[in-house]
Amino acid sequence: MKREILINATQRETRVAILEDDELVELLVDRPDARRMVGDIYLGRVDAVLPGLQAAFVDIGTDKSAFLHASDLVYPDAAQDDDDDDAEETFRELDRDERDAPPIEDVLKKGQELLVQVSKEPISTKGPRVTAQVSMAGRFLVYMPFASRVGVSRKIGDREERKRLRALVEGMLPEDSGGVIVRTVGEDVTPDTIERELQTLMNAWKRVKKKTHFVRPPSLVHRETSLTRGLIRDIFSDKVERVTVDAKQVYNEIVEYLKGIAPELLERIVLYEDTTPIFDKAEIEPEIRDLFKRRCDLPSGGYLIVEPTEALISIDVNSGRFVGKKDPEKTSLRTNLEAAREIARQLRLRDVGGIIVADFIDMDTRANRDRVLQELRQHLSRDRARTKAFAVSDLGLIEMTRQRVRQSHLQSMTEACPTCHGTGRVFTAEAILRRMERSVKRIGIEGRRDPLLVKLHPDVAMHAMENESDLMRKLEKAVGFSLEFRDDPLLRPDEFKLVVKSAGRDVTQQYAVA
Repeated sequence: MKREILINATQRETRVAILEDDELVELLVDRPDARRMVGDIYLGRVDAVLPGLQAAFVDIGTDKSAFLHASDLVYPDAAQDDDDDDAEETFRELDRDERDAPPIEDVLKKGQELLVQVSKEPISTKGPRVTAQVSMAGRFLVYMPFASRVGVSRKIGDREERKRLRALVEGMLPEDSGGVIVRTVGEDVTPDTIERELQTLMNAWKRVKKKTHFVRPPSLVHRETSLTRGLIRDIFSDKVERVTVDAKQVYNEIVEYLKGIAPELLERIVLYEDTTPIFDKAEIEPEIRDLFKRRCDLPSGGYLIVEPTEALISIDVNSGRFVGKKDPEKTSLRTNLEAAREIARQLRLRDVGGIIVADFIDMDTRANRDRVLQELRQHLSRDRARTKAFAVSDLGLIEMTRQRVRQSHLQSMTEACPTCHGTGRVFTAEAILRRMERSVKRIGIEGRRDPLLVKLHPDVAMHAMENESDLMRKLEKAVGFSLEFRDDPLLRPDEFKLVVKSAGRDVTQQYAVA
């Protein structure tokens, strides 16, 4: 599989596009006003301990206190599974038997200082999630000062190589100095490189501990590396054909960083100097612009409808104009296989997380349903975020989960419409006229007789002229005072205003109940 990374950097925004076989599969965006927090380490102060939730809120200086669950605390002699790791993680949760852990109220007290690391950024109305199981990520290793064993990425399949790497790191790691995970790119790395990075990470942790003695909570004591450096550290390897950068400063930064960790990859870094914008050249800008559309077309003529909600993401698969020839089962299978591939891509591209429910086209045979599930799982395995797809349910649905550590692009790059307030719907002209009519009649019931100016959006006013030309006459007769209709382009489509002409007073809020 051909893999390429494009980096478009300006002063106010950095965008990274990851392409697989010339197809956009992942988009990362970083802006100064929305800096990424995952991996940052803070000296915080416990705001509240909630025994009923076995959780605590920790003040780390953000708008909302961070959430800390009991499972993310550090306990003495915590049991660990040295094989339970993920190479693409910059930190991990240590496994333990929660039944043996003391209640959180016995470990934390309000006002207590605590060193924590951000594991999930603020999403929607929730503050960040943090863990006390701090880790320091490098290119080949992840150093965990509160762990006690060495793990090797499960993505390194060779048993002998896993055994060699574990023994190598165990021999280098000083006694009682923490634990280590060897990441996927650590395979076949020389012992000198491993040892050098281990020492670098341990020294970085010493600096963090030292800094905690000179600051008062809440304080940031360690900042995770920048988006581009983190990307080069985590996924740039000999499996990536090329990294193309359109900014000289970022190019130089990457080159300097690679000189220290992987000089053999320097020739794969390319400075883009063409006058045509880099994303336009790759023909991916239109796809980024259409990122938030509900509808995603499939090659055969079918399509997906993607609906984000507060609780989950629903995805509906439709055959569209693709009707096949004779066998409806084959038609459904082909559409579902295409949909499975596209769903996996859209989840990565939109960076959505949490619970996802996909409603595939019904198929009669179990073998075909299993084939679609296998296709979906195969393409989900390329995702750097942890994903899990469950078996097809009795209703023909496939339920999935995807790790969520930050807001999706939809949440971070868009905001609720001030007219529809996020519903995506507005009242029709007919409904607006009926609401206006009821409001005017309320004024008449109170006995007011002052002439009234009724302001409407131009589209609503046009609807009234074309379809209810006698509305004003009938309404004047019903309420007993004169009315004047006027269109106002400054109004929202579903808004109207009632103004007492003699006083110029807006009485809309007083009478427009429903």
